[in-house]
Amino acid sequence: MKLTRRESKQRRHRRVRGKVQGSPERPRLAVFRSNEHIYAQVIDDTQHHTLVSASTVEPEVKSNLASGANCQASAQIGKLIAVRSLEKGITKVVFDRGGNLYHGRIKALAEAAREAGLDF
Repeated sequence: MKLTRRESKQRRHRRVRGKVQGSPERPRLAVFRSNEHIYAQVIDDTQHHTLVSASTVEPEVKSNLASGANCQASAQIGKLIAVRSLEKGITKVVFDRGGNLYHGRIKALAEAAREAGLDF
């Protein structure tokens, strides 16, 4: 039986979330990619709190970008989430790609976050 793209993504997402869990020492860096924007959150799963977030919807970020749906925008969000995390004392995270393939915008965000100082 052939799965649709949506079903495949949901299966990957459930599989990834079964293995990846954030803790106070190593919170989870969760990424959500829509057609027009990208969102990143650093989450402590034990307390169910979002510690840090960044997205292309934010006015200060949106004004600097031509589009929120490209690798350049994703890289900028990766740098921003890393800077905000380091300000809060978070250096190590667990990367949750949210069922997306590690390619394109997801990969650009992850590599930019690593370059800016996050360890994962």
